[in-house]
Amino acid sequence: MKVEDVMGRLNWVRLVVLGLFLWAWLGTASPMQAQSDVPVVVTVRLEGALNPIWQETLKRAMRVAEDRGAEALILQLDTPGGQIDVMNRLVQQIRNSPMPVVVYVSPAGAMAASAGAMLTLAGHASAMAPETSIGAASPVGGQGEDIGETMESKVKEILKASARGLTLRRGETAVRLAEEMIENARAVSANEAVENGLVDVIASDLPTLLRKLDGLSVEFGDSRRTLNTAGAIVVEVPLTFMEQVLVVLANPNLVFLLLSIGVQAILIELSSPGGWVAGFIGAVCITFAVFGLGILPVNWFGIIFLVMAFILFVLDIQSPTHGALTAAGVASFIVGALVLFNSPNIPGTPRVSVPLVVGTGVTIGVIFFGAVAFALRAQRAPIRIGQEALLGQVGYARSDINPVGNVQLGSELWTAENVDPTTPIPRGSRVEVVSVEGIRLIVRRVN
Repeated sequence: MKVEDVMGRLNWVRLVVLGLFLWAWLGTASPMQAQSDVPVVVTVRLEGALNPIWQETLKRAMRVAEDRGAEALILQLDTPGGQIDVMNRLVQQIRNSPMPVVVYVSPAGAMAASAGAMLTLAGHASAMAPETSIGAASPVGGQGEDIGETMESKVKEILKASARGLTLRRGETAVRLAEEMIENARAVSANEAVENGLVDVIASDLPTLLRKLDGLSVEFGDSRRTLNTAGAIVVEVPLTFMEQVLVVLANPNLVFLLLSIGVQAILIELSSPGGWVAGFIGAVCITFAVFGLGILPVNWFGIIFLVMAFILFVLDIQSPTHGALTAAGVASFIVGALVLFNSPNIPGTPRVSVPLVVGTGVTIGVIFFGAVAFALRAQRAPIRIGQEALLGQVGYARSDINPVGNVQLGSELWTAENVDPTTPIPRGSRVEVVSVEGIRLIVRRVN
């Protein structure tokens, strides 16, 4: 065979292989291209009272949405409200988001009350599920109490100004309704919110929401953007385990209880050292309490009073007389707990329940005083070692003692002799040690 024929056949083989490769590549590239054209939306659910953990959760969700090139971030909201300073930071995050944020009040029965209403207004688009509500955004204290006429007037005016800025694009009717929510604590249903232009759409579930948002033009930055959400791939961003723990620790009553238990356990360990069980429990409780203190807005005067209470308790342990310092420590503890989360400049700041504070303070005083008294009684008791420690102890006859038998004393089995050889002691009778001779106990029967 000629060399030219061989080379020609090789060229044909190369062309066929190359053609098959191109066909396979084009066949796989088309579905990939089609898949990349499907829009993506990222969702994150925020439930409960507003707390600083939401800021990190929202930031993480925005990062995921940006990495996935998401069309929008849907914030599913259900909240009774919360701290105004936290609300302001969340509003800033939403308005400066790298992608449109849709605030969706859901599921049915949910609410966007108080500070939650402002978050809904901050969304580039907004939606509500049927049977949900929004509004009642008048400023109040952490336990729903009034905050004083002057402070209330100042906070209302700044909130109304913010609401006007967020709803101006929605028309005068929406602006008036938003102001009434703040001035008169007005709340409206989902249907009323849509009729007044405060919210864009009503959707019973997420797929319905995506269909209704598709083609909606929203203001995003300095321009308008049309949402493309029909048939979008939904990526959920759940709360991490640590975020769930921190959300639980954002409860001031729980933080206060952890702090109380931790301090009490450490004081018990100091008054009666040796086991380290109380000390370990105290350290764990205080560690969790510190996490909670790092989340909540703390009044440093409260911290100072609590530290003073701890010092007074410790000094009472070392003092020859007990009671006065404990009483002073309890008083300092109660005052510190009452002002621990009381920040007058931040309306909506959570506070510890007053009955819980008083009850816990008195309980700590009683337990601490009892523990110290018990420890002192144990320290002042005469120390008995060796045979003296056995005198007076009561056990049981494991056999008839006539005049010698076996006695169970605690967890030990002893050889025992009846102090009265003429009267045998039946098996199972209670006996008392009256003396010790070597390794033999001298016992008598007791009723």
